[in-house]
Amino acid sequence: MKAAPEEIYVLNQSVRLLQPGEGGFRTSLDSVMLAAACPAKAGDRVLDLGCGVGGAIFCVLKRLAGVFGCGIEIQDEYVELARQNAALNNNTDRCEFIHGNIAEFEVSDPKQRFDHVIFNPPFMEAGTWTPSPDTGRATALGHADFDLDIGVWVDCAFRNLKSGGSMTIIHRADRTDEIIQAMCGRTGNRRFGAVEIFPLWPRDGQAAKRVVIRAVKDRKTPATIHAGLILHEANGDYTEKADAVLRNGERLF
Repeated sequence: MKAAPEEIYVLNQSVRLLQPGEGGFRTSLDSVMLAAACPAKAGDRVLDLGCGVGGAIFCVLKRLAGVFGCGIEIQDEYVELARQNAALNNNTDRCEFIHGNIAEFEVSDPKQRFDHVIFNPPFMEAGTWTPSPDTGRATALGHADFDLDIGVWVDCAFRNLKSGGSMTIIHRADRTDEIIQAMCGRTGNRRFGAVEIFPLWPRDGQAAKRVVIRAVKDRKTPATIHAGLILHEANGDYTEKADAVLRNGERLF
């Protein structure tokens, strides 16, 4: 029998989230950072690919009034928790969650394409390390029996975005080259421009373990590499800037 869901809080306890109990995938700092990097404004529609229990979506909705969020998730248990989280956060009229596969998902009407797509893809390619005994966690980490490389995620973002819409990704820094390559697609045609790369440094002087990458569909503008954000002081406390993002909901960049 699976453990009962546990309840956690993010954004200075302003967002409540039910997540799978012991053994399931955990909502993390990445979801908050991803939401903080999304450049949405009032009236926009945001799609989260592989949304889990909706952590990033609810952070976006908390930060930005007048935004509508949609999440697609392959694990039905997580979709159900996301729908419960919508009620917990009084957001049932501002979001929807779909049980589906991003390899196949596409809005039926081009007029319904999204202004922004966000995602935090699995950390590992299938088969690169020992699978977790928990199927949900294994899927979320990217080592269950699913052939979804980073290109599948970028392809889904491209076909569901409006022209001029933004795609925002948080991922392992050592996967940056694969993400940039995926933006060109299998034909080699440039599909995204105005690429912004924003490293997240664990501490001053340490190599980045995470990176946020943002790009705009059908744009030709050259890329920018930002100074990034140092997450922790030497004593382990969050830096002032990181704390402002994680607790107060400030934009990342």
